[in-house]
Amino acid sequence: MRSKELPKELRDRIVARHGSGQGDKRISAALKVPKSTVASIILKWKKFGTTRTLSRPGRPAKLSNRGRRALVREVKKNPEITVAELQRCSREMGGHSTKSTITAALHQSGLYGRVARRKPFLTARHMKAHEGLPDYEK
Repeated sequence: MRSKELPKELRDRIVARHGSGQGDKRISAALKVPKSTVASIILKWKKFGTTRTLSRPGRPAKLSNRGRRALVREVKKNPEITVAELQRCSREMGGHSTKSTITAALHQSGLYGRVARRKPFLTARHMKAHEGLPDYEK
């Protein structure tokens, strides 16, 4: 897992120290930041001329965290709800999502579609037959 990014002030301090002639090793020791981090911040500053966080590639998520939590809440409230019904609910809330987007969001939250095993109901006849058996046969 990647670590959190450094605050902008700390990145600016690293660049300022580099500008005053200090080496990566000394900056690293003074600010208690790994040498590789110092080197990558300086490299980024030389390449882009800034220390701010640049936009990253990749498609933005269709569902927000808030929308995903709403779906999970709905499923936990009613576990037998279908994806089509969830899609209708999300449309009413103002978002438009496909079925595959909703299932992917639920999978990310650890929820999967399952069908309960069918078990026959015991009739009065079954229970009566069960009463007549000795304990070792029950």
